[in-house]
Amino acid sequence: MMGSIFEKCREVNDLLESGDEVSARNELIKMLAQVEDDGLEYTQLINHLIRGVGLFPYMEPSTSSWQERFVFEAFKVDVGDDEPITLHREQSRLLASLLDGKSVAVSAPTSFGKSFVIDSFISIKNPSNIVILVPTIALADETRRRLQKKFGSKYKIITTADQELAAKNIFVFPQERAIGYFEKFDAVDILVVDEFYKASKAFDKARAPSLIRAIARIGKMAKQKYFLAPNISHLADSPFTKGMEFLRLDFNTVFLKKYELYKDIGKDEQKKSDVLLRILDDNSGKTLIYAGTYSNIKKIENLLMVSLEAKKSELLHTFHKWLG
Repeated sequence: MMGSIFEKCREVNDLLESGDEVSARNELIKMLAQVEDDGLEYTQLINHLIRGVGLFPYMEPSTSSWQERFVFEAFKVDVGDDEPITLHREQSRLLASLLDGKSVAVSAPTSFGKSFVIDSFISIKNPSNIVILVPTIALADETRRRLQKKFGSKYKIITTADQELAAKNIFVFPQERAIGYFEKFDAVDILVVDEFYKASKAFDKARAPSLIRAIARIGKMAKQKYFLAPNISHLADSPFTKGMEFLRLDFNTVFLKKYELYKDIGKDEQKKSDVLLRILDDNSGKTLIYAGTYSNIKKIENLLMVSLEAKKSELLHTFHKWLG
């Protein structure tokens, strides 16, 4: 088994030496999953390759050389938790730009770890007023809970327009709720906009006007701006992003393996049902099924009820009663 890991290490190293860091990182991530599944120890060589692709948090200090241990410690920052955490290379680069006072628009994969950058900025700079605009109420609530746990003792976390301001505030809103606070903002140290591309009507015709209005009003009083989105190739000319530095960080920390089964299935409903049941049978963990339409949800529901054996579960029974 270690022989195959060594061969994989050589493959990753060859990719690095040829300048193909993205492929090297993808292959390394797959190799680390294999190492973990097989219960193997990270060797100095593996830690060295992890450092080479910039995934510093993945290193195992106990089996690293002193150079890798130094990097692991050098990239640690305060993110509001009990202990500092190690950022990966591109997180550290982005945080450095924000700490320098720059306004930054960044394109990065969803696995990038943008929340660590925001939290570290708050911990280090201690701004008085932070406004975070998020696309959904669910994400606003998730963000609120994360920030409350970390910064609740120093900041008032505000998510509705009827809350009074404190000396230090973090506002977390979908764009529609932010409009109700326009007159209450005195000064904003940093405006954070998640999925800022939705300010374009080409992406979200219904909600774009309210996001444009929120960015325009709050952006005028913000000393600094931090806009985030996945898969943006360039920054178009816009008064909202004027003077902002654009960083395109094609830096993934996970690898998604896709099986394009639809090419074989086509429009054959029976094949689709058979494949779905086989996938469920082969995987013992949790599965998320995207149905797309209400009619498809009903089809899948009927398929599962007919094909799968009912499980006796007190939790499911309680959930069933609650739904009823």
